[in-house]
Amino acid sequence: MVRQPLTAEQIAAGQRLGAALRTARGGRSLVEVALAAGISPETLRKIEAGRLPAPAFGTVVCLSQALDVPLAELADIWMADMPIGQSSWRPAAQVLR
Repeated sequence: MVRQPLTAEQIAAGQRLGAALRTARGGRSLVEVALAAGISPETLRKIEAGRLPAPAFGTVVCLSQALDVPLAELADIWMADMPIGQSSWRPAAQVLR
């Protein structure tokens, strides 16, 4: 199966997610947070820099827990400014209730 290239909107979403994770990390070191989430520091560095704009769901879940940021909040950040063209789309806060 061939993976489709990311759209400009998905790349922008990844940049928003990376910035939010970097902000949530605050004064904690990148290595500390990466190890707490069970990922490599290089993976976290790429996510925060927007070079990995669509990290695996499990990675986002683990980062959510390590940073004590609700998963719904991270989903909403990623979905902000995305085209709503899908009738089933709802803000993550509604989906995860």
